[in-house]
Order: sequence, then C-alpha cells, then structure tokens
Amino acid sequence: MQGLLILSVLLGAVFSTEDFVGHQVLRISAASEAQVQKVKNLEDLEHLQLDFWRDPTRPGTPIDVRVPFSSLQAVKIFLESHGISYTIMIEDVQSLLDKEKKQMSTLQARAQSTDTFNYATYHTLEEIYDFLDLLVAENPQLVSKIQIGNSYEGRPIYVLKFSTGGANRPAIWIDTGIHSREWVTQASGVWFAKKITQDYGQDTTFTPILDNMDIFLEIVTNPDGFAYTHRSNRMWRKTRSVRAGSLCVGADPNRNWDAGFGKPGASSNPCSETYRGQFANSEVEVKSIVDFVKAHGNIKAFISIHSYSQLLLYPYGYTSEPAPDHEELDQVSKAAVTALASLYGTKFTYGSIIKTIYQASGNTVDWTYNQGIKYSFTFELRDTGRYGFLLPASQIIPTAQETWLALLTIMEHTLNHPY
Repeated sequence: MQGLLILSVLLGAVFSTEDFVGHQVLRISAASEAQVQKVKNLEDLEHLQLDFWRDPTRPGTPIDVRVPFSSLQAVKIFLESHGISYTIMIEDVQSLLDKEKKQMSTLQARAQSTDTFNYATYHTLEEIYDFLDLLVAENPQLVSKIQIGNSYEGRPIYVLKFSTGGANRPAIWIDTGIHSREWVTQASGVWFAKKITQDYGQDTTFTPILDNMDIFLEIVTNPDGFAYTHRSNRMWRKTRSVRAGSLCVGADPNRNWDAGFGKPGASSNPCSETYRGQFANSEVEVKSIVDFVKAHGNIKAFISIHSYSQLLLYPYGYTSEPAPDHEELDQVSKAAVTALASLYGTKFTYGSIIKTIYQASGNTVDWTYNQGIKYSFTFELRDTGRYGFLLPASQIIPTAQETWLALLTIMEHTLNHPY
C-alpha cells in the first residue's frame, strides 16, 4: 500500500499541470541603456523565476515578462525604485489558460475528415498527427508524409511533402512550432496544409508554384516540447533533452544551429530559456532538419514561423554584417507584409534580425542562408503583446489567412527568381 502511495505521488509530480494562478505579464518600458541593464540584471536572478516573453534589448523597445505571484512584489518594487515604468498586460495568466482549456474541451470531437476538422481551436499533438494522416489519405496524388527523424523522447518527426511529381525539384520549406508554446504557429501550419490542397488547381497565383516546385511543411517542429505544453507546462519553450550534470531540461532549438553558434545572443546556462545546447545541432529536432536540407540540396526558400510580435525577419541575427542579398530580402519582406496587411490591416515590422529585434546567434535562418538558401525568413505572428503566447483561438484563422498572403508573396517571388 505504501508503495502504491509513493508511486501515485511520483506520478502526480510527473504528470501534474503547472499552475499559473496570480502570475502576471508586465510590459516594462526601459527609457535608457542604464534601465535596460537594470532589467537584464533582474533576468539573472534565477530565484525570481522570471519568464521573459520579449527580452530586454534597447531603450524604447517593449520588454514583456511573466512574473510568478511570489515574485510580483519584489519585481514591482525593484522597477519602481529605479524609476522604470511598467504596465500590466495580463492580470492573471491562469485565467487565460482556463479559458483556453475550456474552449478546447468544448470542441474536442474527433474529425472524420479534413473538411470537418476544426481549424478554429487548438489541438494536441495526437490530433495534429491524425490530421496529417487524413490529409494524405484524401490527397494521395498531392500529399505524402515523410518521417525525418525521432525526437529526444522518441516521437516521430513528420514533414508533409506537397508535390505534383518529378524528382528533387526546387523546393520551399515552411516550419511551425519550433518553440512549443507558440501555439498559434502549429495551428496556422495545420490551416496552411489544408489551404494548399484546396488552392492547387483553383488559385491562379498558387497553382504555378506547385506545378514547378515542391513544398515541405513541418507543422510540429518540436514535438516533445509541444506535448509537454499540453501535459504539464503551457509556457514551455525549449526541447526536452536531458543534460548530464544539470537539473534543467532542454535547449532552445532556435539557438542550436551552426551559424554563429555560441556567440552573444544565446545563453550558456542550461536553465535559461535561450540555452544554446551543448554544441551546434545537439538537439535531434534541429539535426533532423539539417540532415534533410543537406540531403535534398535544392531548397530555394526556407521560412520558419514563430510568435509573437508581428515581425518578418531575414538574416543575419548573429552578426551586424548585412547579408549579401539584404536589399532583395528587404524588398521581398516589404511586399510580403503589405500583402499580409491587406486582409485585416495587421501591421508587421520587417528587417534583419539583429537590427529589428536583437542579436540571436545559432538561429535557424542564419544557418539556412549560409547554406545558400537565399530566401530565408522568420515570421513572428500575432499579436504585439496583449495576449502574447496565449492568443485566443478565435484569432487562429485570421492569423493563418493573413500570413498565407505573405507566404504566397515569398513563394511567388522564389518561383519567378530562380538561382
């Protein structure tokens, strides 16, 4: 009996869902370099357990941070004592999570086809993987499912291939969900997959793209992290790899690529949200893509989709040196965000990673660009911080619809500008 009790306690610890009651998301406005540094000092105080949603970078750029209830008083006093202004963006994180969970449980009927699949709610890993199978079964001439590897915890890593035939054609890669808590990205990826099957043969802009190029779409790029956001901690960002000698789990899969790896713009601390990993490509979720891209050898555009902040970014992130193609990438970005805004008026900022947001070493698109994939872009989808990573499900379809217009612009440019 005692053994069963111990087992139940252990299982409770493993499978319990982390609670965010009383946690607030503060938007901090640092007016000077000195204030930015003060906020960075806060970031280093691990006992406060702060979760920076938007990092401290430069004066005038918003800083968003989730503060546990137990640290709220200390953080607010610190900010006020240094004359640093802040507002409360999210009053109680748990109340948003409760709404999200209720909305999901209300709409949990299993879809029998991709036509009856609910694109306006968030889905679990299992539901998304079931969707992949449905889409392939319904469109066998157009869609196939490729397993490019297994995650650290042994989950299959799937990529959808959309192709009208031919061997090793020029290709476009799109991935969503590399940071597991950015749920609107995986949800948008599901919507994109359906959209591709609907628009081929119907849409005069899209059809020539798929007539001449293949599209690879990885919807759940970090399956372990994504499963963990559903099972235990909705705010989990990293992979779930375990490192000998450290109690902290996972690495940031967008700091693990072999492009300026280990330079400023990533952390060497395994407990940090931007921990780069033990070495470049140490995370199997990253290595699987690296191996696929190298083996394919003919990928012409690579688009990695994140949230939030409403940005369209191109290389570089690890160096302030402009990318050789920066003028063309800037023009394409401008056209893409203009197309995106045409639907709902959503405004995106665009530019190189390092100039637009911050230095980020070891990121995805710096590596792909250095591999010769000229059209390498990163999106940060809705919103600008009102909900952050907890975007209401009612915004999934509008987000996907507007983003598709930007993707279409990039894909069409790639088709019309072979290299």
